[in-house]
Amino acid sequence: MSSLLETKIAARQHALREQGLLRQRKVLSVDHALNTNASTSSPRFVFEGRAYVNFSSNDYLGLSRVPPLAEALHLGAQTYGVGSGASPLVTGYSDAHLALERELCALTGHEAALLFCSGFSANTALMKTLFDQHDIVVADKLVHASIIDGLQDSGAQLKRFLHNSLESAERLLARHQTSALITESVFSMDGDCAPIFELSALCRQHHAWLIVDDAHGFAVLDGYKKAEPAKLIDVQVVTFGKALGCQGAAVLGSQALIDFLVSNAREYIYSTALSPANAALALAATQYSTEHPELQQQLLENIKLFKRLCREANVPLLGSDTAIQPLIIGDARQTLQVAEELRAAGIWVGAIRPPTVPVGSARLRITLTAAHAAEDIATCVAQLAQVLSRVGVPLVTERQAADDHR
Repeated sequence: MSSLLETKIAARQHALREQGLLRQRKVLSVDHALNTNASTSSPRFVFEGRAYVNFSSNDYLGLSRVPPLAEALHLGAQTYGVGSGASPLVTGYSDAHLALERELCALTGHEAALLFCSGFSANTALMKTLFDQHDIVVADKLVHASIIDGLQDSGAQLKRFLHNSLESAERLLARHQTSALITESVFSMDGDCAPIFELSALCRQHHAWLIVDDAHGFAVLDGYKKAEPAKLIDVQVVTFGKALGCQGAAVLGSQALIDFLVSNAREYIYSTALSPANAALALAATQYSTEHPELQQQLLENIKLFKRLCREANVPLLGSDTAIQPLIIGDARQTLQVAEELRAAGIWVGAIRPPTVPVGSARLRITLTAAHAAEDIATCVAQLAQVLSRVGVPLVTERQAADDHR
């Protein structure tokens, strides 16, 4: 006889499978013959004996495959060992961590930084430590799950404004005595950018902090960075697993905030610290991205090429100008079918389904990198147009797709 938990697990998995929403891991491997010239070839991996061009990675600048950074990780491990060995407040905080924090502060203008092992833990720790039941927090409707989870744990009252709507945000700020407004720099599922300058002005007017999850914008998005982020943003969360191609995250803000988190953030106090080797790697990756602006330029060129080819093929996009290029299909099962047919052609793209996105907005999430070759981008678009036509997904213009989404 099955236990209550076994019955619950089986029923839930069956329901997810029937809805086309079951999530399963896939074991990917590296074919070294495909990566012998990693600096000039599109990112590829092998799944079940077949090679695929990867259009699902957040490695926007292609830094995860750059030899000098592999050497930096090797040197970091030789210098510090492969792990930190303890939490930061015991013996896990080293000069490698301090050097990375100082570099991040120099780049952004913030006074202090605090390192975490992932962006998810950085966001949840920040939210549940900074806020409590006495706070009212305003957030964009599409902020990341880690922010929502942290706010729910905090007990704060959450008010959500319409996505990227200044009017909706201003109404909430005017109506409530708000502690902070939270947004993302680049939204991970839609690929569009928040109006940081305007939101900053609103927050100053209403004496609220502006908190920005900069996971998908850091090191690739110019915009407000030219104005020095710390002058616009009170708290900035950056991750190293996207454009920097490695691992970890940081919360950037005032010295008072960082001291408060050090004393009170349970995720920081009771977790083994990010390894010093990974901190040394993130420092090297930060410096490398700054010293090689041609990578950002190549990424922009690849984005422009992809958008132009999609426009010519009438492939419907949302109008994003970032590396994240969503194509909304709507039905979860049909989205999976399109992704599977693309894989049959050697193109690997993400099929994003509820609850990651709202019901009825399942999509392909195509991500571009500086490492993609032009011919592979052209092949991706050609195959995409063919599959959409064959499956019966309506081909509409980019403007129509954006209007429908709004």
